[in-house]
Amino acid sequence: MTDAPASVSNDGGALRVLVWNEGVHERRNEPPTMERDYPQGIHGAIADALEARLPGARIATATLADPEHGLVESVLEQTDVLLWWGHVAHDEVSDEVVARVQRHVLAGMGFVVLHSGHHSKPFRALMGTTCNLRWRNAGERELVWTVDPTHPIARGIPSPIVIPAQEMYGEQFDIPKPDDLVFVSSFAGGEVFRSGATWTRGRGRIFYFSPGDQEYPVYRQAEIGDVLANGVRWVAQPDVPRAVVPVENPAEGWFAGA
Repeated sequence: MTDAPASVSNDGGALRVLVWNEGVHERRNEPPTMERDYPQGIHGAIADALEARLPGARIATATLADPEHGLVESVLEQTDVLLWWGHVAHDEVSDEVVARVQRHVLAGMGFVVLHSGHHSKPFRALMGTTCNLRWRNAGERELVWTVDPTHPIARGIPSPIVIPAQEMYGEQFDIPKPDDLVFVSSFAGGEVFRSGATWTRGRGRIFYFSPGDQEYPVYRQAEIGDVLANGVRWVAQPDVPRAVVPVENPAEGWFAGA
């Protein structure tokens, strides 16, 4: 594997965002509502939502079927924020690509993980836990409550966001304690879930946001697009040179003469 360069910077240019999606449901047209709800794929719907809210940003998409899943070294070097949607093909993601994504996050690339991406290899690698949770898919109403209205990701977001039908995710959610808990969801069946949380790993910022199952047109809701755009803005650090913290052995006692 080729090591990342010591420093990668956007030099003040346009924000560079890559929306990654397995693309498996789209190829299978599964569920049958996929073609109606997401005619350009889930990645296309997310990209459209971001383009409408992030003027001047460069939004690209990639899928599992692309060479090296569209996540070659040169692409990640030029990506400020990577969004990840996965569901049924986590095991098909190359371990080499996973290590590459993890390395770039640790070096400062922003990472937004969506819905069933909680079980994706990169998220699990960065969290160090199973990321397991409770779930039930009965098309229940979800209410997304803002629990930290001072966080930049919550700026301008109504509380609650009302999602008419969605897959239920519930606690316990096996994740490390978040740095910030921004949103908590409640469901018609009575469950609650930490649906919007952040972490810092190395120099990189991570935002997990759960609403967005393939069976429901959640990514077409305006409020969801607003959350995603806020999340991208928050995890992005385009003016910070990307660098992995080195292992160093200073010459004996650099402080000796102090």
